[in-house]
Amino acid sequence: MRFTYPHTIDNGAGERLTFLRRVPGPRGDRLEVENVVAPGAGPPMHVHHHQDEALTVVEGRLGWERPGQAPGFAGPGETVVFAAGDPHRFWNAGDGDLRCRGHIEPADSIEYFLGQLFASARRRGGARPDPFDAAFLAHRYRREFTLVEIPAPVRRVVLPLQVAVGTALGRYRRYADAPEPVRR
Repeated sequence: MRFTYPHTIDNGAGERLTFLRRVPGPRGDRLEVENVVAPGAGPPMHVHHHQDEALTVVEGRLGWERPGQAPGFAGPGETVVFAAGDPHRFWNAGDGDLRCRGHIEPADSIEYFLGQLFASARRRGGARPDPFDAAFLAHRYRREFTLVEIPAPVRRVVLPLQVAVGTALGRYRRYADAPEPVRR
């Protein structure tokens, strides 16, 4: 899948992410990003199995958390790094918009994965993504990303069943151009 840069995705629930450019590197492309997050908004607990993620606060207050640890906070000029395999979540812990610059390295399928999740949420008025869309994307890209808030038995048993039902119902035509998951 090819993208033109910069390009922006918006989930309709307070998260806007602009993919600025891909920079080739020894581990694969480094995807440079900017995000704007409304107060209280942010992604759920998740893990990038092969990607490092870094966020530098430009404006506002970033809250972040790893399982079993007290929340941390960062302000303008401070950087938070989540190493590959490090479950985490972050949110806007301030009263105004949170603006960050950062990167994800290697980029792998993150643009497609997040783009489709955000588009599904927007189609539902900014609520959570459609359960069939979320099941398809979470299952297809499970070797790259995991939404930790979905219990492991649900990820292993329920999501594949939901994908089978969605396939039988013809729910996944929009994903005909979905890139193959990265395998390492």
